[in-house]
Amino acid sequence: MTTHDDKSTVANGIDMLLKNAKRMIVLVVGGTVVLAGIALLVLPGPAFIVIPAGLAILATEFVWAKRLLKKVRDSAGDVGRMIKGKD
Repeated sequence: MTTHDDKSTVANGIDMLLKNAKRMIVLVVGGTVVLAGIALLVLPGPAFIVIPAGLAILATEFVWAKRLLKKVRDSAGDVGRMIKGKD
């Protein structure tokens, strides 16, 4: 015989499993996009678009990626202001 507490324990376990699975999927997909962007630094392609896109994917689940993405955005803004200042 199962009680309500048993169901909530099972439900909590399933919720934790799904959350961890989502984090792993985000890690694999975001990491792959970032690695592809790094490869595009030496290959022809839009590395400076792909790398922040990968970081944005990672930032949906990881605080460290959110901080790094903020630094990248701030740096891009500084470069943009520098370019506009020279025109």
